[in-house]
Amino acid sequence: MRSEDIFEKIRTALELAPRNQYTAELHLQMLKYADELKSITAKEFCDGVGIKKSFGTEFSKMRNLTSRLKSAGLDTELL
Repeated sequence: MRSEDIFEKIRTALELAPRNQYTAELHLQMLKYADELKSITAKEFCDGVGIKKSFGTEFSKMRNLTSRLKSAGLDTELL
């Protein structure tokens, strides 16, 4: 899937998220698409999704966390 398509899916998920669940939904989406966004920088991610640059750190954390969660049995296809 193209990164632009992923960004659109994430934007839609964030728009539909309850206001008090925005950050949790963002983290979930980051985990869900981490493998497909391996070559994307944190800045490119934030620009693509249209979120504050400060979320770039969160993107990096979630991408790094994904490999550990997958080792523990997480199936990102089910997210």
